[in-house]
Amino acid sequence: QVQLVDSGGGLVQAGGSLRLSCAASGRTVTDYTMGWFRQAPGKEREFVAAANRWSSTTYYTDSVKGRFTISRDNAKNTVYLQMNSLKPEDTAVYYCAARWGPQNNQATQYPYWGQGTQVTVSS
Repeated sequence: QVQLVDSGGGLVQAGGSLRLSCAASGRTVTDYTMGWFRQAPGKEREFVAAANRWSSTTYYTDSVKGRFTISRDNAKNTVYLQMNSLKPEDTAVYYCAARWGPQNNQATQYPYWGQGTQVTVSS
């Protein structure tokens, strides 16, 4: 099975950018649909973005479309989430996740998870 390690979070001002990384080991990222989720204090974990296992198709929740980009670097066995034009409401712990099947925006459908990385956007 795959092991995932998230990194790249931090404190940034509104309008700034961050790039999150999800390094995989044990299996290759091309074997899985890869997703990013986030969880703000007192809220449920929510879907952010995903890259489908069998194609280059990507998916985003409406609130991040045009600002966030998910991508894979197969040579580094790493998935990225480039986040631009950050807003205070993007503040959350961000998690990468993996599943065998096609894209799904339900966190319960992803069995493999990174440990999370904190993103804080100040106004």
